[in-house]
Amino acid sequence: MAEVNLTFVTEFILKGITDRPELQVPCFVVFLVIYLVTVLGNLGLITLIRIDARLHTPMYYLLSHLAFVDLCYSSAITPKMMANFVVGHNTIAFHACATQLGCFLTFMITECFLLASMAYDRYVAICSPLRYSTLMSKRVCIQLVAVPYVYSFLVALSHTTITFRLTYCGPNVINHFYCDDLPLLALSCSDTRVKEILIFAFAGFDMICSSSIVLTSYLFIITAILRIRSTQGRRKAISTCGSHMVAVTIFYGTLIFMYLQPKANHSLDTDKMASVFYTVVIPMLNPLIYSLRNKEVKNALRKIIENIYLNKK
Repeated sequence: MAEVNLTFVTEFILKGITDRPELQVPCFVVFLVIYLVTVLGNLGLITLIRIDARLHTPMYYLLSHLAFVDLCYSSAITPKMMANFVVGHNTIAFHACATQLGCFLTFMITECFLLASMAYDRYVAICSPLRYSTLMSKRVCIQLVAVPYVYSFLVALSHTTITFRLTYCGPNVINHFYCDDLPLLALSCSDTRVKEILIFAFAGFDMICSSSIVLTSYLFIITAILRIRSTQGRRKAISTCGSHMVAVTIFYGTLIFMYLQPKANHSLDTDKMASVFYTVVIPMLNPLIYSLRNKEVKNALRKIIENIYLNKK
């Protein structure tokens, strides 16, 4: 029986967003600006929450972790993505690719459940204001953050381990700008049916579970708001949820489009465009949404700027 020579992949080439030469420099500049805004916005929000005592509340504790997660998973993707615009072949080592996938999955899943935790916080604040300090104690807040981190890490570790135990013996060009499950499976010469089922099952479970918490919380919130007789009271209640509702709509809308679309309509190029939005754009938008629409954050920022101005004098 003739021997078959197999060359196993030791590195991958990331194809990137576009291979059109005239778009390389403009794209690099645009994504560089977006990434700088992402880093400054999220770091600034974390710092502001830490140094201003008025923001030491459960809502802002959860928000600081959301900013941290946004910063981390954007940093795991964007710098390597920008390299596609300045180098001919953007290679990534096999183990580096596994690390990038693991980090991305960890922080993306964590964001899903952090948004659910924040929805629960808003539910307690509006529906049970007198019991807020008890129901959202420091211990509960830590649990609402720790559980998503631990669960997400374990899920990401299992997914990454399965993906990189598959055999890659053919082409090594990933039709994406980062190491993601679906384009990696397209390169594998192993049977990937079990992995594909796991992707659909976990993605479905995570989105259904976290979105159910969000929807249930907002169902009770809307009911409570409708019972408020004064117009001013209703506006105040709605304003406390507005930023979170915008962030949730953008994030879950993109993920549903990305992972739960019918297989017949599934396209790696379409996934690529959706991925740009939730890996690059959303981490930039979240700190802007929560700062521009939040009076407490704006007042804290104004106070710091005033103190800096007075100290210079």
